[in-house]
Amino acid sequence: MDAPPLRDEARTLVRLSLPVAAAQVGTMMMGMVDTAMVGRVSVDALAAASIGNAFVYFTLLSTNGLLMGMDPIVSHAHGRGDGRTAGIALQRGLVLAVLMSLVVGAVWAAVGPVLEQLRQEPRLVEAARGYVRVQIPSIIFFLCFTALRQQLQGREIMRPAMWATLIANVSNVFLNWVLIFGHLGAPALGLEGAGIATALNRAVMLGLLVWFVRAADLLEGAWVPWSWEAIEGRGLRQILHLGWPVSLQMALEILAFSGSTLVAGWIGATAIAAHQVTLNFAALSFMMPLGISQAAATRVGNLLGAREPDRAQRAAWLAFAMGAGVMSVAAILFIAFRNELPKVLTTDLEVVALSASIFPIAAAFQIFDGVQVVGCGVLRGMGRTRPVAWFNLVAYWGLGLPLGTWLALRQGWGLAGIWWGLFLGLAVVASALVLWIRTRGPSSLAEAQPIVA
Repeated sequence: MDAPPLRDEARTLVRLSLPVAAAQVGTMMMGMVDTAMVGRVSVDALAAASIGNAFVYFTLLSTNGLLMGMDPIVSHAHGRGDGRTAGIALQRGLVLAVLMSLVVGAVWAAVGPVLEQLRQEPRLVEAARGYVRVQIPSIIFFLCFTALRQQLQGREIMRPAMWATLIANVSNVFLNWVLIFGHLGAPALGLEGAGIATALNRAVMLGLLVWFVRAADLLEGAWVPWSWEAIEGRGLRQILHLGWPVSLQMALEILAFSGSTLVAGWIGATAIAAHQVTLNFAALSFMMPLGISQAAATRVGNLLGAREPDRAQRAAWLAFAMGAGVMSVAAILFIAFRNELPKVLTTDLEVVALSASIFPIAAAFQIFDGVQVVGCGVLRGMGRTRPVAWFNLVAYWGLGLPLGTWLALRQGWGLAGIWWGLFLGLAVVASALVLWIRTRGPSSLAEAQPIVA
């Protein structure tokens, strides 16, 4: 059978990627609103929330990566019309979500001693402890939301998670307004109220997604009655086997950027502020290729499940081109508006000037950032998740972060040195993924057995 025109494949990838990107932007907006509203309580509350969130998001996103082991199972099953496997994969994902919520909850309960070991100020540790602990009951909601979202996305159903996230932005503002500042008869709980609001909002997101699924019967043909297969050890281990490299890759990347923030702090307060300003815009531009990455994981997995490896390879290259293309636009904007963009987040003239000097470096790595995240999605769709973890380990921790630290602190490059180190790390990961997919990409799996639950 002849492959459809390239423009049809491009339309499919755009259709799949835009809702994911919108949902990611919605998630970022919730974090920005939380920061703005907590910042009105006090400087200490904002600082405590910042260190608490660093702990929360690292553990949550790393665990989230484990559930992404569902991606190749579901997308391959959908490609070959196997709804039963997709249904069992969701059940096993929900079982793992419940089990992992117990582990993560125990870790969050120990947040105080962990932050003390990291030599944070005692008064901030105490505030962060309360902020994190009130969120423990919400872990299960977040992880179950992830499991359901990944199953739907693996079946090319992207919009429900987007709408759940966007609507949850409204509830997030309302719950923060009520619980932080004490409106509508509620007590003003300050930072702890922000934690409770976040916890409730995770339940809202899951409730909305479940409602959309039930209202539109989105699990029709991709669900089976609960049975002992849902807790079968082999099936649970399969998801973890595919997911742990994704989790490790995310942990290494998060820690690398957190490490770069720590190094910026050694330079000075202005440097760390400028670093955070520039990182915020880099994170915002990252949302579009992140959507393309999930679209690539879904599309490549679907085509491999349908035994069309050559079309899957073509979809991978097209996704790479799209990721590089949208980030080229971001790079141009970073250079053209480097003096204006920092003013959106700060009025400090020193921070604005230093951030503006870093934006061209951030622009330089935009294309590599887009390529590497798309490559991660392609490998998830293939069910070949391990190479990404090794590439990240070598690129960030063997090259990028050590070089950036050396340039910043030993060679006197300051903040620019850190960002050139990040540039190197991203360039190495992106180049390695392109070479890997060229030689061992989807077309190499022509004789491979499909992934089954």
